[in-house]
Amino acid sequence: MNITQEFVVDRPVDAVWSFFGDVPEVARCLPGAELTEELGDGQYAGKLEAKLGPMTVSFDGKASVSQDEGARSGHIDGSGADRRGGSRGRVKVDYTVAPEGDATKVVIDADVTLQGPAAQFGRVGLIKEMSSRLIVDFTSCLEAKLTAETAEEAAAIEAEDLGGLSLFFSSLWSQVAGFFKRLFGRSSEL
Repeated sequence: MNITQEFVVDRPVDAVWSFFGDVPEVARCLPGAELTEELGDGQYAGKLEAKLGPMTVSFDGKASVSQDEGARSGHIDGSGADRRGGSRGRVKVDYTVAPEGDATKVVIDADVTLQGPAAQFGRVGLIKEMSSRLIVDFTSCLEAKLTAETAEEAAAIEAEDLGGLSLFFSSLWSQVAGFFKRLFGRSSEL
């Protein structure tokens, strides 16, 4: 499934681009992500834990990260497996960082593939809701790191884990709201 997200960070483009070049710091701002090893040449090993409805998956995997300095864009190609539940996942992410006034616009285009039990619970609506929450939390963490007064203060900032129950209810609310929007949208056309 394809997921596109855009967000604006209230910081200059050079600061945001520099942040995206520091893969360990980026990983610390992703809820549920843990970088376990830098393998060299843009290759990393890590873990990603996520709650998909009633199940929790914990992917162990690897990612390749490359950047184009001139275009201020990057590409991430990652894959992993949940050894406990038998799920597998793959993600290809392209991102760009561009000035927007005094702020910075970030555009992320991801292609996510899930297999196994995670695919059954990872409905498109739930995955999109989770990605929206991830972006909000990631942006808050990024801005906090970039506005920290000291390097020590910035290093102590990291994303909090997404609560599976709150994500479930948030997704459920979005589906209920969408149902009523479609229902009342149709009734006004009659």
